Amino acid sequence: MTSAQCIVLPDNDEGYPLDMFCVPKHYEKDLENILIPSGLINDRIERMARDIVHDFNQQGLVALCVLKGGYKFFTDLLDKVKLLNRNLEDSVPLAVDFIRLKSYVDDKQSSEIEVIGGDNLDNLKGKNVLVVEDIVDSGHTITKLLSLLQKVQPKTVKVASLLVKRTTRSIGYRPDYAGFEIPDLFVVGYALDYNEYFRDLNHICVINEHGKVKYST
Repeated sequence: MTSAQCIVLPDNDEGYPLDMFCVPKHYEKDLENILIPSGLINDRIERMARDIVHDFNQQGLVALCVLKGGYKFFTDLLDKVKLLNRNLEDSVPLAVDFIRLKSYVDDKQSSEIEVIGGDNLDNLKGKNVLVVEDIVDSGHTITKLLSLLQKVQPKTVKVASLLVKRTTRSIGYRPDYAGFEIPDLFVVGYALDYNEYFRDLNHICVINEHGKVKYST
């Protein structure tokens, strides 16, 4: 996948001022700016859903949600796929499954990746699997999950990630479907968290140093 197939935010992107959109009062002092407003997220996901329906034309698909950060993207993406299924002649039969990965402590990616729920992957054998992830950072987490999936012999595996971070830590992995390529910033909101905070924020925002200290473990 090339960067032309997603919306690329440049390194000097200053985002949007917090007072131009609605942000929960309890987070106002903890954020630098709004990087991606919720309306733009919604429209981009709609197009991603259309691409997925087109690519899996009438083939059964198991959507595998990577928890916790992926649940909002997963829900919105599947809602749009289901809407397309009701309105197009060619629809995609859907099933869902869930797995949880943990690789962050505060704003640092840990060397250990915790996989929760991996014992339930056997039912993916012979299936078309769409892994739905919130963000691809270095790529280590998603590649570990993909290696686990290959052991159960699915028919195909594709990955949809809302965000891809442009970072020197990247191992070069690119998902099959991506919403936005973003600079190397720690972002929160739209279910992406910082120590379990900010999941209730609709926009994708850049956390500031005050917020990191306030919500550190």
